[in-house]
Amino acid sequence: MQSGRQRFEGPSDLHLHSVHSDGTEPPAQVMQAVHRRGLRTAALTDHDSTAGWAEAAEAATSLGMTFIPGMEFSAVHGRRSVHVLAYLFDADDAALRAEADRIRVARIGRAEQIVAAIGRDYDLTWDDVVAQTGDGATVGRPHIADALVARGLARDRSEAFAGILHPSAGYYVPHYAPDAATAVRLIVAAGGVPIIAHPCPAGRDRMMPISALEELIGLGLAGFELGHRENTPTGVATLRALVDRHDLIVTGSSDYHGLGKPNIPGEHTTSDEMVARIIDRATGNTPVYP
Repeated sequence: MQSGRQRFEGPSDLHLHSVHSDGTEPPAQVMQAVHRRGLRTAALTDHDSTAGWAEAAEAATSLGMTFIPGMEFSAVHGRRSVHVLAYLFDADDAALRAEADRIRVARIGRAEQIVAAIGRDYDLTWDDVVAQTGDGATVGRPHIADALVARGLARDRSEAFAGILHPSAGYYVPHYAPDAATAVRLIVAAGGVPIIAHPCPAGRDRMMPISALEELIGLGLAGFELGHRENTPTGVATLRALVDRHDLIVTGSSDYHGLGKPNIPGEHTTSDEMVARIIDRATGNTPVYP
């Protein structure tokens, strides 16, 4: 039941991607897909980009849904890739915008290096990748994967990542991203709410050490996306203890990418209580209500 202060309606999916990063659908189509699955509050969280916010907000509200502005901010901890979901931050914050721009520019250079290396052994060009990339998109390896599929060099993204794009194939190039502490500081300074996405995936040393997570919590990390298909039960149990100790926010999301991944809108959702906590904590932006 909604409280007097709650203007949004659940269920809520707070991790969705469009063509402005590595999804395969325009923002409006993403919102339509979410609505068909019974979701009533949704966040667009393209990688290092807010370019799809306006279209997503218009589509969501026209469907009677609440839109939560968000972004999946790239970061690292040592050699680990860390993705920090940023909600309801000020998109005009100069420091955060500059860092997101730097990440996107670095991704393009990295992608060009990967494609040049692959092109020495396979029939693949930069134009092939550009053809798979939407306007304003954060170019990344998923677009290279799509180009490989279009060229008949892989059946789908999964095969591309397991084959030609796997680090063992010899074409991998590291990319620039700020350290996780810097990412959290920037999001908080912009009035946003930082949540670590899929924080405990399978694989040795994929989850950040508890000591490092404690440090991020001290800097303003708000919580973890514990409802995600890539998380391991053991990792979730470990992080649940950390959540309880610090009274953190817990989210659940689909990480929908259209045809780019098998993930389905609403396969994990975030409780109304936790959505309300995100809204209450944010100072940089507000939801767009129908």
